[in-house]
Amino acid sequence: MQRVSENDSVTIIYDGLLSTGEKFDSSQDTGPLQFQMGTGGVLPAFEQAVLGMAPQETKSITVASKDAYGLRNEDLIMTVSRQGLADQPIAPGIILGMNMEHDGQQHKVPATVLSVEADTVTVDFNHPLAGQDITYQITLLSIDTPVAEGAGCGTSSKGGCTPNRDCGCA
Repeated sequence: MQRVSENDSVTIIYDGLLSTGEKFDSSQDTGPLQFQMGTGGVLPAFEQAVLGMAPQETKSITVASKDAYGLRNEDLIMTVSRQGLADQPIAPGIILGMNMEHDGQQHKVPATVLSVEADTVTVDFNHPLAGQDITYQITLLSIDTPVAEGAGCGTSSKGGCTPNRDCGCA
């Protein structure tokens, strides 16, 4: 029986679960995920779990927060002027696209609104899944021919992310 080895391209289905059992992402929503092993297209722990699997095999892995979407960083919680956000709906829980400068370039990054005051808004720039251990239930559908560059990236409607570092949310 063929098993996944380094550099293989694979197609899997998966469910991403929080420690509470809540599903934050699923290939049922996005379709099967196809990626090439060894390219860094998915979380290293996720790729390691797929290595050695046989088609139709299912396994469950738990990824520690530090190896998934990182630990929470309280320095990423900031209070900003409400004036610069006048054109966006603002309420606790909403995720805003905010412009930030990094290495001399402007980048749009997500920030979750924590609280709204008359003149200020407190936002959290941590990834929504930062600080949470996550469990993936993975089923290998097939070992395939190589996939196109950049395939397999997407986000879920609940603020999660396919287990792909290239999608900008890890």
